[in-house]
Amino acid sequence: MLQVTTLLTPVAMKITSKKPRHFSSAVRQRAIAEGYRSGLEEVTAQYLTSKGVGYKYEELVIGYTEPVKTRKYTPDFELENGIIIETKGRFLTSDRQKHLLIKKQFPQYDIRFVFSNSKARLSKISKTTYAMWCEKNGFKFADKVVPDEWLKEKS
Repeated sequence: MLQVTTLLTPVAMKITSKKPRHFSSAVRQRAIAEGYRSGLEEVTAQYLTSKGVGYKYEELVIGYTEPVKTRKYTPDFELENGIIIETKGRFLTSDRQKHLLIKKQFPQYDIRFVFSNSKARLSKISKTTYAMWCEKNGFKFADKVVPDEWLKEKS
């Protein structure tokens, strides 16, 4: 059990009437240093201790299973030769996860992407581009238009 030092006051939490009640980054950093995940957890521990209530902090672990979610995927285009074309401007995390699941569960489908810009990064902080993600995960891709060679491929 973690030892609690001082009870935080609203002044220590830097609460003002102009903002919603949030803990300052200094409070959060101190809480993390004390072994908590947030300033609110530290304040709660201090409160319980001040009231003489015994507690355990993050010792109980409860395993659970998320319910299975059956989803449907409707491709943008299915060519006569069986190639599936998915057109993407933005390529969100949820899209990438979905396509990895589909590829794993239905390897018989040939899903390819046409991006408005395959050189776009997955996020502002990522060095990975849409093109790099496709190459890493075994998806063919093109920019702006479906390549003629895809149209001429035999099924």
